[in-house]
Amino acid sequence: MGNAGNITAYWRGYLEYREAGRATRLPRMLGFQAKGAAPIVEGRVVERPETIATAIRIGNPASWRGAEAAAAESGGAIAAVSDEEILDAYRFLAVEESVFCEAASAAAVAGLLRSEVPRGATVVCVLTGHGLKDPDLAISQIQVPDAVEPTFGAVTEALGL
Repeated sequence: MGNAGNITAYWRGYLEYREAGRATRLPRMLGFQAKGAAPIVEGRVVERPETIATAIRIGNPASWRGAEAAAAESGGAIAAVSDEEILDAYRFLAVEESVFCEAASAAAVAGLLRSEVPRGATVVCVLTGHGLKDPDLAISQIQVPDAVEPTFGAVTEALGL
């Protein structure tokens, strides 16, 4: 979570669906902030937030109270995950699920991977940002291949085809 607008808005939507009779149950809302930028978890404004997840590098979320309400009303929680956990989830999503998201989105999966989720539970992680929002991070996580001539022969040779 960065500004906490998504968890706040989604929770409101779930409540409205229930009130309209379109849902009979409500989800448990979990939000995850980066440890170096976790004002809600710490209960104080973070003057100089630090994290590799640039989109959630926010020290005073605009929807702070709404996020706290969503977590409390749903029986959920807001917790912090480390940059290492975020990067592990970022790489896991790319390798295992073929999902190229930004680090801020991977924070949700990092939180899930350390949560005690009951076997058979239905879980949804909302990943709102594409990996190209932070291409420098993506490049830092791989061995960049050598450039080849832009010809079919050179590309197929480089790929070993």
